[in-house]
Amino acid sequence: MPAFSLEPEQTDWCGELRALAAERLGPLAEKGPPGRVNRPLLAELGRLGLLRRLFTSGALDLCLMRESLARACTQAETALALQGLGAHPVHAWGTEEQRARWLPRVAEGSAVAAFALSEPGAGSDAAALTLRAEPEGTPGGGPARWRLTGEKCWISNAPEADLYTVFARTTPGAGARGVTAFLVPADRPGLTGAPLDMLAPHAIGRLAFDAVPVIAADVLGEVDHGFRVAMHTLNLFRPSVGAFAVGMAQAALDATLAHTARRDAFGGRLKDLQAVSHRVAEMALRTEAARLMVYAAATAYDQGAPDVPRRSAMAKLLATETAQYVVDAAVQLHGARALERGHPLEHLYREVRAPRIYEGASEVQRGIIAKELYATLEAP
Repeated sequence: MPAFSLEPEQTDWCGELRALAAERLGPLAEKGPPGRVNRPLLAELGRLGLLRRLFTSGALDLCLMRESLARACTQAETALALQGLGAHPVHAWGTEEQRARWLPRVAEGSAVAAFALSEPGAGSDAAALTLRAEPEGTPGGGPARWRLTGEKCWISNAPEADLYTVFARTTPGAGARGVTAFLVPADRPGLTGAPLDMLAPHAIGRLAFDAVPVIAADVLGEVDHGFRVAMHTLNLFRPSVGAFAVGMAQAALDATLAHTARRDAFGGRLKDLQAVSHRVAEMALRTEAARLMVYAAATAYDQGAPDVPRRSAMAKLLATETAQYVVDAAVQLHGARALERGHPLEHLYREVRAPRIYEGASEVQRGIIAKELYATLEAP
């Protein structure tokens, strides 16, 4: 592991996670149906106590978990991360009743969670979402009630999740200030969905809301303040998306080091070619730089630093762009064998593309960084 602020116990834990991912989680991942929620894998993550750590650990520990699992089993990493993303709003903003009902089941892997923010016309511009929460009359001054109508798209774990954190517009024309977060169980009448066949090999789909009923007890946080719930969640998970990317980059680098050291080429080993060795050095340099930025952003989050949005955006941007470069370079240095279906690098090549888009595309991260930088000039 790199020289950073990691304690020996953290370094040992990362090694244990990689071993668990290879020995216990990998075989379950291989048996899972492609593009579907792997419930046996989730249950094993629960038995190992890793899902519970989503709610008891800080951002740095989350990053260490995601990086370590990704180096050995990206499917296990993704299953863990999606549980955290979908259930974190419940953990951070839910009522005692909401938390008591759902978090133990999420932690044991018996309930699947999902984060439902993106829409067909509101991906990167999340504040433009149009899923409507239309108020119903409340005779006698009873609790507030709404009907959700509209569509969500590109929702990980949909349509198989058991609970959804859903962001809907409660005040038309109010932009980010008119969005409310709701906890919506999957069995609510009017909620349907369908899977999407995507390049990234994990469960993802669309959801349709046909006057789905929700009440005040389903609200996460406060009415019209749901965008805060979304951004708080993304500020935590963006550095850990970077950690996922670093784990993939490190796996590609490890494979490339082994391959170039033993591959015969032009009367020697592939590593003896300067063009090859310099490319490998560049891969290692970028991977380490991304890792350090991820750890720094996570530490800033844990310490409550004021510049978390900028650091989170920087970490996700650098790490995901770096992973794309490193995996692509690894494929190039392996040659045609890396393009064969089932090769570890073929899997990584498909897996590495999506993180540059989800939870805020690279272009969005650059916008956040610039906005935060210029805001410091305007501060008194």
